[in-house]
Amino acid sequence: MRQLLKTLLAVAAAIPIVMASAAKAETIKIALAETPSDELAAFFVALDRAKANGLDYEWTAFSDEELAIQAVLSGQMDIGFGTPYAAMQKSKAPIRIVFQVSKLKFFPVTTKKYSTLKDLDGEPILLHSRGGGTDSIANVIEAKEGIKFGERSYVPGSANRVAALLAGQADATIIDLSNKNKIMRAHGDQFNVLPMFDVEASDEALFANLDWIKAHEKEVDIFVSALLSVWRDMNDDPTVISRETNPDGPIGQLPKEILDSLDGFYKDAVEGGLYDRDGGGRKAAMADMEWYSGAGQLEGDPASLNIEDFWYLAPLDAAMK
Repeated sequence: MRQLLKTLLAVAAAIPIVMASAAKAETIKIALAETPSDELAAFFVALDRAKANGLDYEWTAFSDEELAIQAVLSGQMDIGFGTPYAAMQKSKAPIRIVFQVSKLKFFPVTTKKYSTLKDLDGEPILLHSRGGGTDSIANVIEAKEGIKFGERSYVPGSANRVAALLAGQADATIIDLSNKNKIMRAHGDQFNVLPMFDVEASDEALFANLDWIKAHEKEVDIFVSALLSVWRDMNDDPTVISRETNPDGPIGQLPKEILDSLDGFYKDAVEGGLYDRDGGGRKAAMADMEWYSGAGQLEGDPASLNIEDFWYLAPLDAAMK
């Protein structure tokens, strides 16, 4: 009886601790730079894994990367999608990247009137967002090829830019690997993929205010660990994304033809080197310094830039152990 009483007292004493811990749980707010699509399926699989490990979250899809960045800078959202290097350098807020979501594996696709990058001198081009990855690619193309694009127009989403090409509303754009493959398979007689240099820098990354990260260390560790586990599993077997996609979640609600093509999308993406199995880390940070300096979105010699001013590597280092 005495032992039973001790056990009951121990349980009773533990209950307030558990409740207090639950009361401290906070919903993290994630700013997406576009609406859910096949490109975000892996990310939502990671969110489901993080939720299973205790992460409470909500997401909001902004119409472009710039709005997502501003939402984090203002404190409206906690974690954002994008590559906010210019904002990190110019802002007084200590914004840091914690995980590379994808690399800048994009391709210039044009109508048959163009066959080289130099042919685009003075020509209008359709890009994803102002200050984003495709904008930086356009800047580097100009610098490397000695050309100057004409008017830059911005339409978020590679699929939407493909639609503009097919509708005759644009003659040149820069699109992702998957949509490049799709348009060339179906309409290769109408379009060219222009030869281009390889890029290892980040296209999409996850970033947050460093003060917020340190105040929510547990949540960030759960999130980054889930992302790393998915990125590694996906590189080993791309079909894991379709198998773990929640049919009742935002990706599961996409049209059947998109869901049916997830395996092909991620197979092409993995083979094309779109996703770093280790979340980028120092290698990605160094590539980003060089790329975004060359693109005019970072000031200063890349060799003089400190990656710790742009990346906070502790969560990824912990997840790698």
